[in-house]
Amino acid sequence: MDRADLAAFLRRRREQLQPEDVGLLPGARRRTTGLRREEVASLAAMSTDYYTRLEQKRGPQPSEQMLAALARALRLSDDERNYLFVVAGRNAPSSAATAAHVAPALLRVLDRLSDTPALIMSNLGEVLVQNRLAEALYGGNSHHTGLARSEIYRWFTDPGQRLIYPEHDRDRQSRALVANLRAAHGSMGPHSRAGELVRALRRESEEFSRLWERHEVAKRFEDHKVLVHPHLGEIEVDCQVLFTEDQSQALLVLTAPPRTEAFEKLQLLGVLGHEQFEDAGQGR
Repeated sequence: MDRADLAAFLRRRREQLQPEDVGLLPGARRRTTGLRREEVASLAAMSTDYYTRLEQKRGPQPSEQMLAALARALRLSDDERNYLFVVAGRNAPSSAATAAHVAPALLRVLDRLSDTPALIMSNLGEVLVQNRLAEALYGGNSHHTGLARSEIYRWFTDPGQRLIYPEHDRDRQSRALVANLRAAHGSMGPHSRAGELVRALRRESEEFSRLWERHEVAKRFEDHKVLVHPHLGEIEVDCQVLFTEDQSQALLVLTAPPRTEAFEKLQLLGVLGHEQFEDAGQGR
């Protein structure tokens, strides 16, 4: 671990970012060039003291998880992310970890979307990052590990995953997810994470196996869909999608026309948030 280079790199990247680059309000009378240390720490979900010690060349060696969080918070490119790992004394990220590194261009767009649900997903259906409204609508995804990080895997192995869609629309969603996975499998190959996901699902889900044999291939994201919130009920939304150039990640933005019932429900999500709904469901 090269503490001096790590500290200098973190400090320089922090100073090059402005609050609006990461979706923060600039505020008045900022004396700091770029972001404040506490802002980077908050974006990376770590303590300000921990981050400060890294910049002062006296911190412990960060874990790979911490480095990945810092790379995302500082909006690093793939090359910059690899450099961060190396100066921190870690191996450069594996291909699987690199695939989960959010594309900075998509992240810049997401940072500017605070009034409507938006999330970035991999081509395997993994939620890489989501804004507060998307978490209130879909629930948190940070606790999932392994194959369960993929919504495709959860859809075919966890019945509770299907409650977000009306019953009449679930067969269509099943076909769409399988067609999406086949597209990813075709581009990534049978020995990739896509191949691992297919093999596991063919073992565990008869429905998946049957749909897989249809050989449907499509990156299917419906322009219009109905989602079911446990407390607000059905919400009709329009879904717009922005892909990275290599099609490996997509930004999904959900909106509803102004002055509609769905629009009002999304506004209510923004006011109350996910935690309040959880508390209400627990009778607190």
